[in-house]
Amino acid sequence: MIVGSGPAGWSAAIYAARANLKPLLFEGAITEENRLNGTLPLGQLALTTEVENYAGFPAGVLSQFLKTAIDEKRQRMMAPITDHEHAVTGPELMELMRQQALNFGTRVVTDDVVDVDLDNRPFKVHTLEGQTVETHTLIVATGAKANYLGLPSEEAYKNRGVSACAVCDGALPRFRNQPLVVVGGGDSAIEEATYLSKYASRVYLVHRRDELRASKIMQQRAFDNQKLEIVWNHVVDEALGDEQQGLTAVRLKSTVDDSHREVQASGMFLAIGHTPNTGFLKGKLQMTDKGYIKWTSHFRTYTSVEGVFAAGDVADDYYRQAITSAGTGCMAALDAERYLAEHGL
Repeated sequence: MIVGSGPAGWSAAIYAARANLKPLLFEGAITEENRLNGTLPLGQLALTTEVENYAGFPAGVLSQFLKTAIDEKRQRMMAPITDHEHAVTGPELMELMRQQALNFGTRVVTDDVVDVDLDNRPFKVHTLEGQTVETHTLIVATGAKANYLGLPSEEAYKNRGVSACAVCDGALPRFRNQPLVVVGGGDSAIEEATYLSKYASRVYLVHRRDELRASKIMQQRAFDNQKLEIVWNHVVDEALGDEQQGLTAVRLKSTVDDSHREVQASGMFLAIGHTPNTGFLKGKLQMTDKGYIKWTSHFRTYTSVEGVFAAGDVADDYYRQAITSAGTGCMAALDAERYLAEHGL
């Protein structure tokens, strides 16, 4: 059994299915709570724009392949399929992975896992819709969700100007030709700011330090973008607005003195890291001090419970790339296959 539907989950499913392990994958439920939490099926990559660094997807004519490879019903839920200057988009890549797993016989259930029993064998997995399923091995590939600042005013304006997903919300009418704020200083923050600059009149990238954490190539893109202004040494103090208009401005506080600054903006997008989706485990696996599942053996996806494996961002707080997630998904499937063979299951 595989829990999670990002690159790690689908890669594990592909390898497990080709090994005739008959994998059952829970891709997550389509609920309002999951939408607000950023935990809908297909993972964080489905909230991303162009993917330039996934091996095997150079820029080129991809549209015809997408139209023939992906089920027509799934295509109707996607953005219009066109050819891109920068290869493949996140949603397209995830749909291709999902279809590839289905082609090999993966069984997919659109439901959330809410609890697990790892004390007895076979393991028992309980879902939101009331199912209980038994499995000899479990691969956890539930990823991580976007963090928010935790301000009451931020919560008040969620979906009315405050968002953690530029791709989901950036093209909405309220954000077009308006000044927007992005909070963060890593690759994700610059990617969000760059994407939003296609629609916004101005994008303010707010960072608490005087140097970005992002990779050099991403930093250069930010510096070269004429519509992007970096606000150094500031943090968000308050989201401002009213009931009628929603968010209208963001008040910033300096990290070097007591000064404040107010930026007019119709949107504020958070790009300040992630929290692993491990709540359903209820502490039944050993975690790191950051809350990620702990791999207990080098170059293996083993966890603290024999027969349970972890893959992708739910266990990786360092690389957090689609390609590394897919790689550990492959590893987890191979580890599970060998575990089953060793135990005659």
